[in-house]
Amino acid sequence: MKKTVIIGGVAGGASCAARLRRLDEDAQILILERGEYISYANCGLPYHVGDVIKSRDALLLQTPEAMRKKYGVDVRVKNEVTSIDRENKKITVRKLETGESYEESYDTLVISTGSSPVRPPIKGIESSRIQTLWTVPDTDRIRGLIKEKGIKTAAVIGGGFIGLEMAENLRHAGLRVSLIEMQDQVLAPIDFEMAQLLHENIVQNQVSLYLGDGVSSFADENDSVSITLKKWKGLTSRTGDSFDWRTS
Repeated sequence: MKKTVIIGGVAGGASCAARLRRLDEDAQILILERGEYISYANCGLPYHVGDVIKSRDALLLQTPEAMRKKYGVDVRVKNEVTSIDRENKKITVRKLETGESYEESYDTLVISTGSSPVRPPIKGIESSRIQTLWTVPDTDRIRGLIKEKGIKTAAVIGGGFIGLEMAENLRHAGLRVSLIEMQDQVLAPIDFEMAQLLHENIVQNQVSLYLGDGVSSFADENDSVSITLKKWKGLTSRTGDSFDWRTS
């Protein structure tokens, strides 16, 4: 019986495991996920922030228990792979809750670790008020900050798909929103003429839109973060208790 070990869950790892099971009913399949969740609706995260998707559980597509029952896959969350021994076909895994390490053998190894949020080297970006949206825990943290601190304004850096979704949902949550995009249009994959319709809609929904400009620096100022743009010399956009949700 062949054993396949998959490092990482969510879209890549969980889908791979399901496909492998359909191809081989007898294969031994193991998913090792560093986080707490193995499958969730990434595109739904902004809509949970805006309370359009009210139930947090609606974001979760598969639980480890359901994956085991439906596909016969051994799923271990909060287990981080720390090393790979290709010659002997072994990996070292650390249990994050206890710190204990152990080894697992494999016949086939699938690496599906995904990516990480981009945080470019901009002065002041280390501020605790500057957040990224990438996972379910990120969503929990951002929702908590908005509700507990009474956030009124926010800045979204980047006008890609996630940036637009975040701007939409922050407005839906009642915040004053600024959207800053370095290019001369949002959604770079579409034609410039088509983007003009989006720009019009963004402004109609009372989102302040800054195009063709990038962020020069961030700075904490009392209970707010000031944002200085590169081209607008001397212009500082003050967004009280603001947050920067970065697009991919």
